Amino acid sequence: MELHHGQTVERIIRRNGYSIAELARIIKVNRRSVYNWFNQRHLKPEIIFRIGSVLNHDFSSEFPSLFVKGETIGKSTVHYAESAENSSGIEDANWKDKYIDLLEKYNELLQFCIKNKGIVLFTLSLQYLLYF
Repeated sequence: MELHHGQTVERIIRRNGYSIAELARIIKVNRRSVYNWFNQRHLKPEIIFRIGSVLNHDFSSEFPSLFVKGETIGKSTVHYAESAENSSGIEDANWKDKYIDLLEKYNELLQFCIKNKGIVLFTLSLQYLLYF
C-alpha cells in the first residue's frame, strides 16, 4: 500500500501537539493550505522539509524515497532524493501549490483594496486616465 504523504505529516504534527494555525504562521502560508496538504497523497519534498524543520522532526524515516538521512543541506541533516514513481504526483502537487499561492496573494490584494478603498480607486482612475 502506498504511503499517503499528507496523512502521515498530519499524524506527526498532531502527535507532537502543534497547532495548525501556529505551524501555518511559522511557515508563512494560509491555514487552509496546511489542511489542503493533509489531503494530498503526494507532497513536494520542500513542503515536508519545511514542516519537519519547524517540528524539529526528521521525515527520512517516514519518507525514505524522498529523503536520505545523514546528508546535510546547510544546517539541516536531510537531503532530497529523486523518485521517478512520485514525479507525476509531485508535478500535480506543484501546480496545486502554485494555484493556492496565487489565490492567497489575490486574497491579500483584495484585503488591501478593502482597507485602502479610496487610494486604490484613485490609483485605478489615474491609470485609466493615463492609458487613454
